Amino acid sequence: MAGQRRGSETKAEIRKVAIELFTEQGYEATSLREIAERLGITKAALYYHFSSKEDIVRSLFSAHLDSLEAMVVWAREQPPVADLPKRAVDRMVDLVTGDGLPAMRFALANQQIVRDLHPGRENAFAKLAELFAILAGPNASVEEELRLRSALLSVNIVLLAAQGLKTSDAQIAAVARTIAHLLVPPGGAANAKPR
Repeated sequence: MAGQRRGSETKAEIRKVAIELFTEQGYEATSLREIAERLGITKAALYYHFSSKEDIVRSLFSAHLDSLEAMVVWAREQPPVADLPKRAVDRMVDLVTGDGLPAMRFALANQQIVRDLHPGRENAFAKLAELFAILAGPNASVEEELRLRSALLSVNIVLLAAQGLKTSDAQIAAVARTIAHLLVPPGGAANAKPR
């Protein structure tokens, strides 16, 4: 790693490289030494940030939960306008396709590790439920609520369905966005007031 980086940037870079190696070689077959070598740092420098491969994976999930919490906070601060669900879908696509595609590939290649190490899975479901409630509002019909939930969850489904396709991450993100927008209830949020 060239130049000086802040600790959070270094941790993000370590996670990125570790996910690539875990996906390419498998979690068990990848050592901390290999991660450090790919990063161009010493193993001691890696240990300064993460004491084990398990810590790296837990950090990945924690970062995802933090991003999901940030999205809930964002949604809570938005006025209830008709385009809020589509803007939320766009944010979800950006969230999931940014670091999400490599993380999804990792999760698919290392399902047992994900099951064993995923902290706060229930917390992620709670955050999604809170996001759904904010975006749908108290007046949403069952159809509107299910369409909204389906729109947001469809992003992950598209990423899952894209595994093995010979296409770019940008193309996958574009298709995920298009499909999710088609699922958003006509007229947007049930509690929205037109601008």
